[in-house]
Parts: sequence; structure tokens; C-alpha cells
Amino acid sequence: MENAEEIVPSRLRGLPSRLIGHVAMSGNRLVDQALAAIGARRYHYALLAALAEFGPASQASLGRRTGIDRSDIVATVNQLAERGLVERSPDPGDRRRNIITVTPEGTRHLEELDRLISGAQDELLASLTATEREQLVGLLTRVADHHAASSSPPD
Repeated sequence: MENAEEIVPSRLRGLPSRLIGHVAMSGNRLVDQALAAIGARRYHYALLAALAEFGPASQASLGRRTGIDRSDIVATVNQLAERGLVERSPDPGDRRRNIITVTPEGTRHLEELDRLISGAQDELLASLTATEREQLVGLLTRVADHHAASSSPPD
């Protein structure tokens, strides 16, 4: 039986953009499956990770840091608040704005999400050695940083 990649034209097989896209789809699928096992989503992880690393923040700031759309931030904060993983309180400097803070339960939940995400990464990169994984992450980071810098608006 033929492997699906064996019937793809060689011009396509060698395109880094195509390969990155295929790996991204596989990675997203694996992460989604791992998180779904405990009723979590990628947005939950991103928001909790940002709060854990940078501290309490407004919903708008969280959206900018995580790349999550404003309407999705509201829904995600609502989901996490309902589960007691984050708290929402009025900003003392601007009562129209809410400040989101991760709770101790949210920190414990983030640790569980870290474990699940790590397992998904291991599955995604199972064919690579530890050194190759480090090299891949370094190269992808360099490409991503280059494009982030070239797409940011001038000061």
C-alpha cells in the first residue's frame, strides 16, 4: 500500500511552508486531544500561562499577549472563572476594566495542563532525538521571531 506522501509531487513534499503546516495540524490535533481529556482547551492553557508568567492583567492585555480575539477572551475568562481557576475584579485605576488573576486552583490546573501538553509534544516529536528537538525549536523560534519583527508596525 502506498504512503500518502509518496503520491504527493516532490515539489510539494519539499516546501517548508507545506511541511510546517502539516506538522502544525498534527500538533494542534494532539494538543486538542490531550486537553479535551480533562475538558480544557488551548485558549485555557494560553490564558493561564500568560497570567502565571506575567501576573494579573486586563482582558485586553491578555488578548494581546496570547493572540486571542477579544470576544474569545471574554468567553475563555468566563469558562475559567466558572471553574474557579481565575478571578475577575474591577481595576482600581479604571472601574470600566476588569483585572484577571489566576487562583491557586488555576495554578494547579496549569501544572496539569503543562503535563498534558508535554505529552502531546513528546508524541508529536517522537521521531526526533532530544538534540534534534532542541535544534528544531531553535530554528522555528528564529523563523517566527524574524516574521514577528518584520510584521510589527514601525515605532
